[in-house]
Amino acid sequence: MLKLRNAVFAGSALACVLSFAGATAFGQRFTSPPASAAVKIAGKQISVDYYAPSMHGRKVMGELVPFGQVWCPGANVATGLTTQADLQIGNLKLPKGTWSIWAIPGEKEWTLVINKQSGQHHLDYNPAEDFGRTKMIVKALAMPVETFRIELSSSGGNKGALALIWETTEASIPFTVLP
Repeated sequence: MLKLRNAVFAGSALACVLSFAGATAFGQRFTSPPASAAVKIAGKQISVDYYAPSMHGRKVMGELVPFGQVWCPGANVATGLTTQADLQIGNLKLPKGTWSIWAIPGEKEWTLVINKQSGQHHLDYNPAEDFGRTKMIVKALAMPVETFRIELSSSGGNKGALALIWETTEASIPFTVLP
């Protein structure tokens, strides 16, 4: 009887330890919290909603974010761009509405992809739904940026810029709010 009680106790202790180890491993999973950026230009609101992943010691550009492949700038849900005005963004005339944005990163050149779908999972890219593609401006940053961020800024008048910033890379594109 004593051996049986000790075996049950040992089994319970082992289960408790394994449960704690599993909970600790689960607690260390990387999360990507919700984030947003917004700007008002020429009286019209432009906003981006996304989930912001962090580096966590990983190599991002060229590895976690592969070069030459479509990538959702963010995590969880596809990054959404909502504009109250028509925009000229690069070579695209984008009607007001809600879109998803994607990118094709490269070592020296990036392409911004505007997709007609919105709200899909960040891995559910459908090229048949592309509105269009346009080149971005890429520059190297002096200091690494741990957590991915998107910035929207006003450049004066009816002009602004969209920037994707992570690790030591900033890819940006100017836009114009159309009348």
